[in-house]
Amino acid sequence: MKPIPSVPLKMQTFAEEEMGQRALAFFELMKQRHSTRDFADKPVPLEVIMRCLETAGRAPSGANQQPWHFVVVTDPEIKHKIRLAAEEEERAFYAGRASEEWLEALAPLGTDADKSFIDRAGCLIVIFAQSYGLTEDGSRVKHYYVQESVGIATGFLIAALHNAGLACLTHTPSPMGFLSEILQRPKNERAYINLVVGYPAEDAQVPQHALDKKDLTEFVTVL
Repeated sequence: MKPIPSVPLKMQTFAEEEMGQRALAFFELMKQRHSTRDFADKPVPLEVIMRCLETAGRAPSGANQQPWHFVVVTDPEIKHKIRLAAEEEERAFYAGRASEEWLEALAPLGTDADKSFIDRAGCLIVIFAQSYGLTEDGSRVKHYYVQESVGIATGFLIAALHNAGLACLTHTPSPMGFLSEILQRPKNERAYINLVVGYPAEDAQVPQHALDKKDLTEFVTVL
């Protein structure tokens, strides 16, 4: 097998004690992260959003194909179009599209068809998954592990936004085809998540149910 072009890994390592301190500090930071629907009507710094997106772009992906595209929406008119389309889908969802089991699972979170937070929040970051790539001549390039890759990048982004002091909400109306239409995205992209981002309102609330997290022993096995 021919050797592939490589460069040295540039990564800082730490003594075990410092590793523990850093791991704990990051956990304490992320422990404060919760989804909220209560946003302040305040613009967010675009340069901060872009830096957080750079972090998302460093996420690992299948064959390093980076099968994602992020659309940042701050224009009030476009945000309002998205809100109206989302509420139309959500009304259908709560009125009969969702199963009773699904609605029962959502009940402790207090969600409904009102998506006014889309108008209030500083920006939307609509994340698209690219099922395939396109070369300059229009040929298709198959992408691998698309959902996994975009999910990891989304996780990087959420952590980066929280680290910067911004709140966010993962909004996933079903179906989400209207996002591709409003934002005029190509056919090889499918909306993955509408990430609502902004400063939390001074009186922002979090449902009590959202604080109920599994204990480490419930979701980790060490062999």
